Amino acid sequence: MYRHLLRPALFRLDAEDAHHLTLRGLELASAVPGWPALARPLGAPGAPRLRQELWGHPYASPLGLAAGLDKNGVAVPAFAALGFGFLEVGTVTPLAQPGNDRPRLFRLPEDGALINRMGFNNGGAPALGRRLAALGRRPVPVWVNIGKNKATPNEAAAEDYLRCVRAVQAVADAFVVNVSSPNTPGLRALQAAGDLGALVRAVVAEVEAGRVRSLGRPPVLVKLAPDLHPADFEASVGAVLEAGAHGLIVSNTTLGRDGLTHPHREQAGGLSGRPLTARSTELVREAYRLGRGRVPVVGVGGIFTAEDAYAKLRAGASLVEVYSALIYEGPGLVRRINRGLDALLERDGVRSVAEVVGVDA
Repeated sequence: MYRHLLRPALFRLDAEDAHHLTLRGLELASAVPGWPALARPLGAPGAPRLRQELWGHPYASPLGLAAGLDKNGVAVPAFAALGFGFLEVGTVTPLAQPGNDRPRLFRLPEDGALINRMGFNNGGAPALGRRLAALGRRPVPVWVNIGKNKATPNEAAAEDYLRCVRAVQAVADAFVVNVSSPNTPGLRALQAAGDLGALVRAVVAEVEAGRVRSLGRPPVLVKLAPDLHPADFEASVGAVLEAGAHGLIVSNTTLGRDGLTHPHREQAGGLSGRPLTARSTELVREAYRLGRGRVPVVGVGGIFTAEDAYAKLRAGASLVEVYSALIYEGPGLVRRINRGLDALLERDGVRSVAEVVGVDA
């Protein structure tokens, strides 16, 4: 129904208008008493082979929702009901900001891709904290992706990240330090090993200091770009691990445009979707090798099928995330990938998804 009815209708709209319309529908569904609980069995992973524990949290599926789709955490119950094992909301900044001028989101259907230059448009970390707190107990872990405000200079960026931590620490199951979006001027410069190490140490220390407030210590993950030179990628991974981060997310959107055919390929911004599949899997493998399995790696970029997800798991990802594929394939994608992963594990005689992590690295 999505492919033949809903998607054609949505794709007649401006990409961002369609996004807001869909998100509003999910927000309204989330507010219907009992609806998410009733709907969850329709998409829940259910398969014991897909379950694992990471950072002290159970994950019913290795498949999660990537940051950017629900920046303000308005539809957490609805997304959880689709069968995701975890959700990443944000990116949020300390102060609300409108982001870049529209148009700023573009579909490239022939390439199975999106280009966005949103610019961290969000309602601010304090508002997100209140919204998540109002939900009470959540059915899946919710991670919060944090960034700096556009007007904040890089030399003062650390304080922005710390303000985000303070605003949501009581309700975040993990923090993702976003230094790799191409749409905030100068942000990617924070990936330089020295600056990145100092930033991550500050965030980890702030999370540690807030353990009493949050009744726990959420893990801190760092999201890296796919466009780093190999030597810089290695240095950044080393700095992240040395600074005490608990995980890596590989990778963010790319500035590359190789092989694209759609006219929107000339638009500025970060590219996501199918063109990133092979590159992100390669970087997952490299991150796993560099980390020698010391911290979990999350693979994101171009996952459209269970086979795509399985390749990233075997390359070294403990978890994987989707974004662009959900726009093209619809909500049934989550169930298809979960079922497909279970079938692949059964085919290979594997009892737990954790057993395949890194076998091809």
